[in-house]
Amino acid sequence: MTGAPPGSAARTRVLWLTKGLGRGGAEQLLVNCARHVDRERFDVEVAYVLPWKDALVPALRDAGVRVHCLGERPGADGDRADPGPAAGGGAARADRTWPLRLRRLVAARGYDLVHTHMPVPAVAARLLLHRGVALVHTEHNLWHRYRTPTRLANSWTYRRNSAVIAVSRAVAGTIAPERLPRTRPGVEPLRVVYHGPDLGGVLQGAGGRERARRLLDLDPDAFTYGVVANFTPKKDHMGLLEAHALLRRGEPAARLVLIGLGPLEPQLRERASRPDLAGSVVFTGSRGDVPELLPAFDVFALGSRQEGLPVALMEAMATGLPVVVTDVGGMPEIVTDGVEGRVVPSGDPAALAAALAEAAADPARRRAWGKAARLRSESFDVAGAQARIEDVYREVLRR
Repeated sequence: MTGAPPGSAARTRVLWLTKGLGRGGAEQLLVNCARHVDRERFDVEVAYVLPWKDALVPALRDAGVRVHCLGERPGADGDRADPGPAAGGGAARADRTWPLRLRRLVAARGYDLVHTHMPVPAVAARLLLHRGVALVHTEHNLWHRYRTPTRLANSWTYRRNSAVIAVSRAVAGTIAPERLPRTRPGVEPLRVVYHGPDLGGVLQGAGGRERARRLLDLDPDAFTYGVVANFTPKKDHMGLLEAHALLRRGEPAARLVLIGLGPLEPQLRERASRPDLAGSVVFTGSRGDVPELLPAFDVFALGSRQEGLPVALMEAMATGLPVVVTDVGGMPEIVTDGVEGRVVPSGDPAALAAALAEAAADPARRRAWGKAARLRSESFDVAGAQARIEDVYREVLRR
């Protein structure tokens, strides 16, 4: 192996490659896992493509991980392997030469293995990196939900992977067996690794609810539920707003908190301003203190139309929140209807509203669901997940 510091045993050099480092679930997984890397065996660095999606760069650096931005324009101040914290600001734009920068970075840094996240960077790595570099890919999304060009590019290059990790059984089930890499004996081509949250010791406890509600300027007594998710079509915030309007017919004091940002925010704000919702929806923007805010909720609600396995859901359950989710992706794998909360059909605001109304009307049931959610969350072990990922690294690199 290469890249060991002087006087130490050789460590495996690994690059984690992703599209951006904004506040998204897949990106947060990198931060969570970075805190649990076996530093004696692995030297992990991270590279990302979109310079303006850099909110989690400081967290990775705090975890001792070197970060490289690939998407600066040639000649820009940040056009170097390891740009400073100010690089990748809102005015920056990725250029089309980033794949060549990736190839130069891998050659210069001498990585033994590149672990890809998100399909576009993964395709570039499969096409451009020489065969001496092992490739592990984590599949975060359902294969059939990708756009046609992405599916085709994946299909053409997927067998270049040395191994594939899926974040849920639902995700794994969408990968056609014929697309999987041919591996040598002892190496599984595909395995499921459930990740987990890393809340830094912040769990709901005495006073947590009151503090969180003060942070969000919420009524201390109103039934309040919320979601942490970027405002994109797959998360279906509009459906959640329609469910909220239905809920308020019987629970007029109910409040909905939306933590996140995204392209659909103007439409969501317009809908929230109409008379049936006016004053009942709180937009917080992107927040770095989500673990401190979650105790403000009576219920965590996620009405997605598609998912892999959302980190925000696992964080909410670890906080001890009852949950109301849709029956998509890996969510039914960790939420049992009637145990940790409710699982309802996606795209059905009336069913979502009915589940929320049930929770609002029965505090004892909410407490039971929350207790079960906390218990279920004990199986979400990010340290164990990172250890299993490192097992994959050792298997594919075994000479």
